[in-house]
Amino acid sequence: MSILITNIKNLIQVRDQNVLKVFGKDMQQLPSIKNAFLLIKNDKIVDYGSMDNFKDYAADKIIDATGKIVLPTWCDSHTHIVYAGNREQEFVDRINGLSYTEIASRGGGILNSAKTLQNTTEEDLYKQSIERIKNVMRLGTGALEIKSGYGLSVESELKILRVIKRIKSEFPLEVKATFLGAHAFPEAYLNNKKAYIDLIINEMLPKVANENLADFIDVFCEEGYFSIENTETILSAGKEYGLTPKIHVNQFNAFGGVALGVKHNALSVDHLEELNQEDIDVLKDSKTIPVALPSCSFFLSIPYTPARKIIDAGLPLALATDYNPGSTPSGNMNFVVSTACIKMKMTPEEAINAATINGAYAMGVSEEYGSITKGKKANIIITKQIPSYNYLPYSFGENNIDTVIINGEIIE
Repeated sequence: MSILITNIKNLIQVRDQNVLKVFGKDMQQLPSIKNAFLLIKNDKIVDYGSMDNFKDYAADKIIDATGKIVLPTWCDSHTHIVYAGNREQEFVDRINGLSYTEIASRGGGILNSAKTLQNTTEEDLYKQSIERIKNVMRLGTGALEIKSGYGLSVESELKILRVIKRIKSEFPLEVKATFLGAHAFPEAYLNNKKAYIDLIINEMLPKVANENLADFIDVFCEEGYFSIENTETILSAGKEYGLTPKIHVNQFNAFGGVALGVKHNALSVDHLEELNQEDIDVLKDSKTIPVALPSCSFFLSIPYTPARKIIDAGLPLALATDYNPGSTPSGNMNFVVSTACIKMKMTPEEAINAATINGAYAMGVSEEYGSITKGKKANIIITKQIPSYNYLPYSFGENNIDTVIINGEIIE
């Protein structure tokens, strides 16, 4: 199928060269073409340019985008979208004064979600999860990383990863899978943490690898969860099975996890609500990208990742949702972009770069996704008629999306 989009008010994130990520001051630049056209054939972008140079292309479908902005779909590099049930009671508990840590110490948090998931069938887990998948696609997400981590047993971690694999095969969006068995210590292992780490390494990892269920390995490196030493042991074991490291780090404390991520060539270090100068220095000249999760900060009322400090140091930054039942029950990347501008003082250009090309880099897919580039996958957002792309983060809470095209398919 071919789709021709004409009279585009502004075609943004246009990159003739296949840029993989943008850094520092370059994040303030958002290349664009005004009064543009875009041609899609099958699942690829094949041509674009000014309407002044428009050729009379034939296409199966022609979309008149007068007054509308066209940009790449969002690339959400950090989600836990495959989960069971919800944690609405914990939401009320926080309103009544309990902290995230206090709720977790009472058997809530990750352990609560794990218990629910362990009692949910794989088919039911799939049905719950695909409703969220359909929703985030309609909200403009065209590439998605999904983590396990709410199983915390061999059988349940595999259950999550099998559901992710099924989503990969049945939906047009790009999906990357992350094994996060090291999300928390199950209650049965609280007094024998080494035994659970051994379970991850000796039982979970071989089965994950044997069924080809994951692209990445992740660890929640945080006080009260997995120490620096635990994290290094698990990442090293994952690399033996060809899994690229990622790390949840610096959500509540900064104690060397970022340096560990860089040491292991982690693709990304995610959260970073707490960040010191040593962390910034170690990220310079590395291949590891920082990822901020502003809707998590919004929901938990914790500090926001210091985006200005990161970008002004010349580093790249990506944005993601952290979609999960406990700390971010939303996969709306439009809200993430708005929150990054409002609370983290990112410019609209920086936030859009962070949510497209840099988000794609943070999940290892920026060679095919994240920009308007000939030969890349046809993952496109067409907005409603809006004044400019600045209106996207400005009008938070408003749905400004008219049409989403993923892998060359119009999403209904």
